[in-house]
Amino acid sequence: MSFFKSLFGRGAPSERAAETAEPVEYKGYVIRAAPYKNNGQYQTAGTIEREIDGVRKEHRFIRADAYASYDDALTFTVNKARQIIDLQGDKIFG
Repeated sequence: MSFFKSLFGRGAPSERAAETAEPVEYKGYVIRAAPYKNNGQYQTAGTIEREIDGVRKEHRFIRADAYASYDDALTFTVNKARQIIDLQGDKIFG
């Protein structure tokens, strides 16, 4: 039965729910790292936010990188978000 649960996305709630860390400000952007547990490891994921012309813009990202430790995934997620900001700037919004 667990095969069907995982196939249809009905795994344990702890595996589906993302933990969101404290926001990090970087160059006028707000990074919200939210690695989530996937197959026993933490998947790199988060959002990058910024207010542009009075409108809040948000870019969500998920990367293939996975880590055994939540803290390692958190650190990598913030670093990856900084890299995205440095390379793309406001282009990430659209």
